[in-house]
Amino acid sequence: MSDNVHVLAPAGVAPGNGYSQVAWGTGRLVAVSGQIALDEHGELVGVGDPAAQAAQVFENIRRCLAEAGAGFDDVIKLTFFLTDLAHLPAIRAARDAVFDAERLPACSAMVVTALVRPEFLFEVEALAVVPATAGQG
Repeated sequence: MSDNVHVLAPAGVAPGNGYSQVAWGTGRLVAVSGQIALDEHGELVGVGDPAAQAAQVFENIRRCLAEAGAGFDDVIKLTFFLTDLAHLPAIRAARDAVFDAERLPACSAMVVTALVRPEFLFEVEALAVVPATAGQG
C-alpha cells in the first residue's frame, strides 16, 4: 500500500480472512463505481467464466484508478456483489493477483439476486485514498 494508506488489526476483533478489518488514509478520496466484465468496447469478457470476468473487472478498476492518479496500493475498501457465492474464489484470486497479501484492503461481499444484466456474474466497487496532489482526473 502507498504511504498514505494504512491497515489495522484491532485487538479484540477476529482477524480478517483475506481482508483487513480497518483501512484508512489521508488525502483525496477516489470512488470507483461498480465494475463489471465489459471491455473498452462494451463487450462482455468471459461469458459464464468467473475467472475471466474477474480479471476484466480488476483491469477496469486498475484503469479507473489510474485515471484518477491512483493505483491498487491506494485502495482502502472493496465491495463485492456476487450472484453466486461459488464465484467468490475467482474474485479473490483476481484480487490477490494485484494486492499485497500482507496489506489487503477492507472488504465486504454480498450475494444479490441479480445484477443489471443476467450474464454479469459479479460487480466490484473500490474506494481509494491518494495524496491531495495526485491526479487531476
